[in-house]
Amino acid sequence: MYIVIASKNPVKIEATRAGFAAMFPGQELITEGISVESGVSEQPMSNAEAKKGAENRARNAARISTTGDFFVGLEGGIEDTEEKMRSFSWIAVCDKSSKIGFGKSGEFFLPSKIRELILGGMELGDADDIVFNKKNSKQVNGAVGILTENAIDRAKFYEQAVILALIPFKNPTLY
Repeated sequence: MYIVIASKNPVKIEATRAGFAAMFPGQELITEGISVESGVSEQPMSNAEAKKGAENRARNAARISTTGDFFVGLEGGIEDTEEKMRSFSWIAVCDKSSKIGFGKSGEFFLPSKIRELILGGMELGDADDIVFNKKNSKQVNGAVGILTENAIDRAKFYEQAVILALIPFKNPTLY
């Protein structure tokens, strides 16, 4: 099974590999990370924008790759409501026939200091690095890993959403 991931971020590649391995045990998995455009903001600021970014990434990967069986878009998003900012991610998986599945992670609230930096125009990963005095945390454990002391790191956070996006492919007669 050849999986093209619309990201070169090692956390997203590992989460995708783990999700596929859980849903298709025993299958040989080959993964490739590529860079593609999301067609949305660098920091998606709504549920709808993050979902669209994940879909665009998966479909753009499918358009440019000639080798993939599956194409995966992962898009982290945030949404500011009622003086609190939520963080989540959307995953889209499509195959060569354009069949698509979606999965969404859980959500958690971001600290107010991070919220202020994001509302000032900063991306979540950069805000995390400033507030927590880290370097490139989005390619390691992300905000969720930092805030939970790695009880849930960024790869685990994405992995369940990858699994959920694979439901239509695991159950093709139902979808």
